[in-house]
Amino acid sequence: MGLGKLTLVLGGAASGKSARAEALIVASGLSRVYVATAQAFDDEMEDKILRHQEMRGPDWRTVEEPLDIAAALEGVREGEAVLLDCVTLWLSNHLLEESDLEAETERLLAALDACPAPVVVVSNEAGMGVVPDTSLGRRFRNAQGRLNQELAARAELVMAVMAGLPMVLKGRLPE
Repeated sequence: MGLGKLTLVLGGAASGKSARAEALIVASGLSRVYVATAQAFDDEMEDKILRHQEMRGPDWRTVEEPLDIAAALEGVREGEAVLLDCVTLWLSNHLLEESDLEAETERLLAALDACPAPVVVVSNEAGMGVVPDTSLGRRFRNAQGRLNQELAARAELVMAVMAGLPMVLKGRLPE
């Protein structure tokens, strides 16, 4: 059994979710596409992006797209597997752009449905912490929770990662 059409990998910050998602793509044996949504606005994020690139190595085709995931997925072909890392930053980017989150979420979900390749989506579980003290923080947390629910409902495999360990919430790990 290989990767299904959509896999969702959830976890907190620095939980190991990206490494787990990368391992799923590598194990698929398909050509690897990495859709990166991060933007390096400071040195710390620039270093994090470089670490992720070094961990992946050169065997990935990288598409940097902080906002338009639909356009990034249009270039994907059968025989490839996509790692979308991560929808949390994608959502943050749209919040900061003051985009219509409902419309952008619909575009994202339609693009995932139309993609001819399996997609592994990485997302943060943002609802298990403290209640944010700002309106923007609460708006983000709520939007992230709704997005995660939409993705989980569509996904064949949903796993949470804590301390680098996967916990399958829905479906079965590929053999």
